[in-house]
Amino acid sequence: MKEQIKMVAERVKELREIAGISKEDLAREFNIPIEIYDEYENGDADIPVSFLYKIAHKFNIELAAIITGEEPKLHTYCVVRKGKGVDVERIKQYKYKNLAYDFIHKKAEPFLVTVEPGLKDDEIVNNSHPGQEFNYVLEGVVKVSIDNHEVILNEGDSLFFNSSLNHSLKALENKTAKLLAVIV
Repeated sequence: MKEQIKMVAERVKELREIAGISKEDLAREFNIPIEIYDEYENGDADIPVSFLYKIAHKFNIELAAIITGEEPKLHTYCVVRKGKGVDVERIKQYKYKNLAYDFIHKKAEPFLVTVEPGLKDDEIVNNSHPGQEFNYVLEGVVKVSIDNHEVILNEGDSLFFNSSLNHSLKALENKTAKLLAVIV
């Protein structure tokens, strides 16, 4: 995983340098301390998928290109078989699987998100990214925190929200939760 983090970090750095933007300016734009940005770009810290999504949006590039190093190629349709997809393991609390990684010019990013139980409240990291997000619980029970509001979702429940607000997930009842998350 460390190797993947380093490669993604190098792609982020290259995008920034090609655009002629300083580290300080980009950190300020994304409202993160320069020290955190440096850790991301140097590959010294896991890069949250929310940050990668912001980078992709900023530089008008497919998220999959940042993660895999390859541009998506499909225009008509993209089939991802059960258990497949591109793993995006940027933070320890969630496992993301991109379900449309090879479709070009997507209007949305669909992910299978797995949230393992046992996280303490102080271990939960908030995410935020441009746009909106749809979550549909496939299994388990999950607590979704959005801008200091908490919503409990059970299997079959869904939620649509402004993803620019701080948000996080926590699996409840000591069981793994799985969600379909679509970022628009």
